[in-house]
Amino acid sequence: MKQAKTVLFDFDGVIVDTEPIYDIFWNEASVRYHIDIKDFAGVIKGTTLPDIIEKYFAGRSGEEIRRLIEESAAYESDMPLPAMPGSLEFLHLLKANGVRMGLVTSSDMTKIERAITLHKLEEMFDTIVTADRITRGKPDPMCYLLAAADLRVSPTDCIAFEDSFNGIQAASSAGMRVIGLSTTNPTETLKDKVYRVIPDFRRITFEQYLEWTK
Repeated sequence: MKQAKTVLFDFDGVIVDTEPIYDIFWNEASVRYHIDIKDFAGVIKGTTLPDIIEKYFAGRSGEEIRRLIEESAAYESDMPLPAMPGSLEFLHLLKANGVRMGLVTSSDMTKIERAITLHKLEEMFDTIVTADRITRGKPDPMCYLLAAADLRVSPTDCIAFEDSFNGIQAASSAGMRVIGLSTTNPTETLKDKVYRVIPDFRRITFEQYLEWTK
């Protein structure tokens, strides 16, 4: 593989430590809406809200769906967005070394804009693909292929950082090398699906990044 000049990051569970916060909302929602699926939050992790509605709320009344959308928006509007350990430092390290970067997330742009302002990342990403820009969410590769097209690079020359099974499948199906973060799923469940597994970005050097691109 040629040296990958482009890095694509998922957001929740990769750059920010929000997955446990989402787990609370979606597992409580599964009870409120009588969805009999064990660990519902884990099943839907990494997917967009429209995909969740289409797959799990089909046949529900328009009022129920509107209520769910409103509840989700209200929950996200003031939820904390703590940085994953080492993530901001790693972003600045790559930027300082001229690496092009993109953000590829199932979240919407409103939330991402708030996070970018909060963590002062206004000039960090060369492209941003949110749920607003796609019609097929993860595990479909559409979001990752769109990011590569934005940056005019081959998907095979990209490294993706992901934590969820749906996200890993999306990036892998796009033809990208995936580094998995064991922030959401245990290392043992990721090892056969990704190129490397890391716990977070602490102590990751630029030389280590270069090794991953070989």
